[in-house]
Amino acid sequence: MLVTGFPAGMFQTNCYILAQDDLKECVVVDPGQDAAEPLAQFLAESELEPKAVLLTHGHLDHTWSVEPVCERYAIPAYIHPEDRYMLSDPSRGIGPQMNQFIAGMQFREPSSVIELADSDEFEVAGIEFVVDHTPGHTQGSVVFRTELLTDDGPLQVALTGDTLFQGSIGRSDLPGGNHEQLLSSIARKLLVLDDRTAVLPGHGGSSSIGQERAANPFLVGLTASQ
Repeated sequence: MLVTGFPAGMFQTNCYILAQDDLKECVVVDPGQDAAEPLAQFLAESELEPKAVLLTHGHLDHTWSVEPVCERYAIPAYIHPEDRYMLSDPSRGIGPQMNQFIAGMQFREPSSVIELADSDEFEVAGIEFVVDHTPGHTQGSVVFRTELLTDDGPLQVALTGDTLFQGSIGRSDLPGGNHEQLLSSIARKLLVLDDRTAVLPGHGGSSSIGQERAANPFLVGLTASQ
């Protein structure tokens, strides 16, 4: 499977593209600010056709380009219902200090939106995904898990959005955030995963569950049973 991505916009949000090696279909994850054109260029050069956009949560830095991308390719966006309102009214999720950046702008949700639920399993572009609802950064935050076949055997991949980063965790001071809930989500949904599980976060570099379990200062004392 091809798994690649690029940081987009002033927030440097990671936009990911996943595709099976033998198919020309792909999935796009979190197309943020200024992601639409570099994404379109990559897809054209790679001869890939997107079949869906997956959104780890509703914050504008992850959803800025979702409507133009979905409309350009006539594809649906997947999002948890708790965050769906931010697709058309992102100001409600970013707080008053950030609203100055989008004053006068209008946002719309895509024509086709598919709502996610915890433990959902679905297949798109030949890729099977499992949904873990991880509220805390926002109430509709989710992690998408899938599996790669490597020379060392199957490798689970977790697209963690702003729930878990390399060496850090998501902020919880914006509307809908809750720090204790975020830690509980990480403990119940992520720390139960195998140490080899690759972590592809919404910002910054990649990691693994084992690395974060051992070295992430925000997870000290946190166990999978919490």
